Amino acid sequence: MGFVQDFKEFALKGNVIDLAVGLIIGAAFGDIVKSLVNDVVMPPIGYVINGIDFSNLAYTMGTDAKGKPVEIKYGVFINNCLHFLIIALVIFVIIRQFNRLKRKPAELPPTMRACPFCTEQIAIKATKCPHCTADLPPVQDTPVTA
Repeated sequence: MGFVQDFKEFALKGNVIDLAVGLIIGAAFGDIVKSLVNDVVMPPIGYVINGIDFSNLAYTMGTDAKGKPVEIKYGVFINNCLHFLIIALVIFVIIRQFNRLKRKPAELPPTMRACPFCTEQIAIKATKCPHCTADLPPVQDTPVTA
């Protein structure tokens, strides 16, 4: 196969397309969360703490050579930490709900049982124990363990 054919096969695989869709949706979701934090969560918090806007919080260290203030913008950092926590919480809730909806695999019938004489695990259909060489009673007389 040539380079172009290999690339076409790679690009058209389901995983690559799923990844691209996930990235696009993730970027849009980031905008939604940013708006949620900036426009819904932060205003009430700012109101409770006397109207402080976290994005404007900064520590001014001094000025640079051009006379501009040199600031450590810890308020922006607080906003970004809140963005992260909200995104993590939303993703956790989505994945948790998705896992609840997934079907549980059907339970397989047991394939092993305990020998009634030596208690070693043996195949459920065994008629003689390979460990103690005892003749085994039928399966319904022996407790079955998984």
